[in-house]
Amino acid sequence: MNQIYLKKLQLTNYRNLDNGIYTFSENINCIFGDNGNGKTNLLEAVFYLINRKSFRKNTSFQQIISVESEKPEILFSAALAQENSVQKSVTGKINNEQTQWFLDNKQTNKKIDLKTVFINPFDSFSFHSTSSFRRNWIDTYLSMLDPAYKRCLSQFNTSLRFRNNLLSKKPQNYKEQILANNPKLSELTVNLIRSKKQFLKEIKQYCDLTFKIIFNNVHNLELELTSKFARNSYEEVLMYYNSSIEKDSIIGHTTSGVHRDDYIFLFDGYNSYEYCSLGQQKMSFLSLLFAYIELFRYKFNAYPMVLIDDVSGELDERRWKNLISYLEAKKFQVLISTANRGFKKELEQIEEAKKIFLENGKLSFH
Repeated sequence: MNQIYLKKLQLTNYRNLDNGIYTFSENINCIFGDNGNGKTNLLEAVFYLINRKSFRKNTSFQQIISVESEKPEILFSAALAQENSVQKSVTGKINNEQTQWFLDNKQTNKKIDLKTVFINPFDSFSFHSTSSFRRNWIDTYLSMLDPAYKRCLSQFNTSLRFRNNLLSKKPQNYKEQILANNPKLSELTVNLIRSKKQFLKEIKQYCDLTFKIIFNNVHNLELELTSKFARNSYEEVLMYYNSSIEKDSIIGHTTSGVHRDDYIFLFDGYNSYEYCSLGQQKMSFLSLLFAYIELFRYKFNAYPMVLIDDVSGELDERRWKNLISYLEAKKFQVLISTANRGFKKELEQIEEAKKIFLENGKLSFH
């Protein structure tokens, strides 16, 4: 994978951001401004450019278009560069009717071949407290690493929807159709669990290291899969799906499967949600995210783009310095925002970093 960088971005009618041209360094980009001045909106715009969606859940066109827009459309114009110096232009036009994207002036449905990791201080609580968030987090980030897992997950969800539709509507001969579908569902189940176990094994070796680098402490961090089928063979999974038809028919949906899998985040062998303080939970989650970035680098010999939305409240001054040293050493493209004056002073000392100042959504030059 060639390393791709975002060089320039111009936006029209995106939230409260003005129509100025944002230029970015290939390494550290610091976004400064008081709360409510557009820092997170700029990170969201970059994420939207690359992923064709917001990192905020259930975000509609009406929510991201500027309230002051004269024309009901949002425009993106970006310049990208690769390590081999190939330059590409990406433009986008979004309105309430349709979305159009262009690569070097040719319309395309393909996304930019650049992965993003978004880090904010609020996801830690959701990760530790909500099983669906943990499942979605693993599915999203594992899919970025492993296209085969993404395809397998999509096929599983299709097969599961088919089964659930039969269980809910109960058409004629629906049990026979379920029996015919169960072998494929079982095969996909076994493959997904195998991929999840491999991912958890691979990321563990980086978790402890990133915790030590950023937080100056040595702890054993581990994600553990909890699944009904974690140790089952294909034959055992198939037997379960076949034997559960009667029970699932009464309930009207598939009661067990990898769609119900969960994960326990262990901190020195203890469940971090029950055992750790909120501070330890946040530090563990940040370590997991940076461990993923290191694993991505190992897999593809290239880094994802990293978007960090003000994590200063999770760190003290010593750990601010550790995080900055880590970012300087790794040399990946990162956009990091803060409204914290102390953290801002630390970031401003990075000589080679690009500094972006926002005031009421407008670029402010210092």
